[in-house]
Amino acid sequence: MLAEENQARPVVLSRQEHCISRKNIERTALKVLYGLSDAGYKAYLVGGGVRDLLLGREPKDFDVGTDATPSEVKRVFRRNCFLIGHRFRLAHVNFGGTIIETSTFRAPPQPQPGQDEDDKMQWDDNTFGTPEEDANRRDFTVNGLFYDISTFSVIDYVGGLKDLKKKLIRSIGDPFVRFQEDPVRMMRAVKFASRLDFKIEEQTQQAILKHHADILKASPPRVHEEVFRLFSYGSSCKAFKLMWRLGLAGDLMPSLTAFIEESGGEESPVWNYLAALDADIESADVPNGVRAACLYYAYYKWRREQEIASAEAAAQNVPQEPGRRPRFRAPRIAAGRLAHEVMLIPARTIHLTKAEVQTAVLMLTSLDRFKDSPNLAGGRRFIMHRDFVDALAFRRIVLAAEGMPQDSLIPWMNAYKRMAREKGFYDD
Repeated sequence: MLAEENQARPVVLSRQEHCISRKNIERTALKVLYGLSDAGYKAYLVGGGVRDLLLGREPKDFDVGTDATPSEVKRVFRRNCFLIGHRFRLAHVNFGGTIIETSTFRAPPQPQPGQDEDDKMQWDDNTFGTPEEDANRRDFTVNGLFYDISTFSVIDYVGGLKDLKKKLIRSIGDPFVRFQEDPVRMMRAVKFASRLDFKIEEQTQQAILKHHADILKASPPRVHEEVFRLFSYGSSCKAFKLMWRLGLAGDLMPSLTAFIEESGGEESPVWNYLAALDADIESADVPNGVRAACLYYAYYKWRREQEIASAEAAAQNVPQEPGRRPRFRAPRIAAGRLAHEVMLIPARTIHLTKAEVQTAVLMLTSLDRFKDSPNLAGGRRFIMHRDFVDALAFRRIVLAAEGMPQDSLIPWMNAYKRMAREKGFYDD
């Protein structure tokens, strides 16, 4: 059943009926909320911030919705506010370096004179509206909740409170239409389900299974952004496994998906490396290139083993000179070339930047460097490389994924500290 069919009128929870406290709201967000309210405008905390507060989680962002137009928000906050955007302007209110995105309530898109009423992508999407209209524009019911600073109440126009209790990600509106309007919403459903440990509601899931290929029509920068948001909150293993189950991984990462299916599906080694990344607290802020390397390492490792086996078989069949002892030379595999080849498809389909590809390739090929001694010339040069710390983190994740002891990393870490002190950029 669609969200708007579930609820004919808004549900309002008074201050005594919910757990949100102003002490858990960012002070800058409160400043914006009270500033707008004191000026006579509606001022609501909106979206994920309300959802997370109701779940007892710490929100990453606090966004504000209001009936004040962008220019009116600008007048309220003057020097602390700047407007962004062209088609639909947003206000960014900045106090002490913390920016609170403040948007005016928006109405549903409407066809303009002469436009095709069936082509919603061409409709006017730049119209101010009511709080209820704004709530129904949002992607999922759990993201359509408002907190009113004037009454300290929670307002639910879309059935989000019920779905929070049921731990469901449900599309607002018909998901078969909403995902065609904006295919990136399918990835956002995966992100929220994995991050919150929720399930995707049945009809919403069926719509993804039907329209997952439409993700290839989405804006490349948005796809790139959402792919790497799947790594946040230590939920990458759940997220990419759900991407695979729903068909989205096959569209965006075809070579990796083929490997997953050939290497055990649910039991594929791909998940081991992502789970190790999730569990590695020290790697929470590693660059995207390191994350991409963790995602593709099992596939790269398999490809490399295949090439080595093939080269060894070919070397064994080389004719030997009569009367001389047979010799076998270990084949040299161009690891860098293979790593570039492995990362080529995701570079195109999930739109990795050149820097991300370079970092991923370096991570994939860096593991051989740890076979040497950190005290030799090659080891010292490796330690002084600008990406050594990331390579060390990647090596630590790989060892954890494979259930191997990490004692071998201690000499490298000690050598790094020693050399860094000598260069003056490390201090206990």
